[in-house]
Amino acid sequence: MTGKKASGDQGEALAGRYLEERGYTILNRQWRCRFGELDLVAQSPEGILCFVEVKRRGPGSIGLPREFVDGRKQERLRRAAGLYMGVYEWDGSARFDVAEIYGEKDGGLRVVYLEDAFV
Repeated sequence: MTGKKASGDQGEALAGRYLEERGYTILNRQWRCRFGELDLVAQSPEGILCFVEVKRRGPGSIGLPREFVDGRKQERLRRAAGLYMGVYEWDGSARFDVAEIYGEKDGGLRVVYLEDAFV
């Protein structure tokens, strides 16, 4: 496993734990389709389907993780989410969230969670 892949997987695992601690149910991890990958698919305590894009940056990185979820990435996520909802016959509310994972200078990790990050 490459360093970047391992780092991304670690960030996704941390984001999943963060959500579970707040009452979310993780439905899928790394769900792949022809449009790309959905990092996490979770159901909120209120019953909303959440498509969570996880972005990790280390100390000293330039730019906020959310800035890397640009228009092109958002469109791929919308298409993948639409396919997911069709496959699982979801007819309830859904939203797109971003989990920012920050690497701290002491080696720890911190989560900043953005609900409804884009439409």
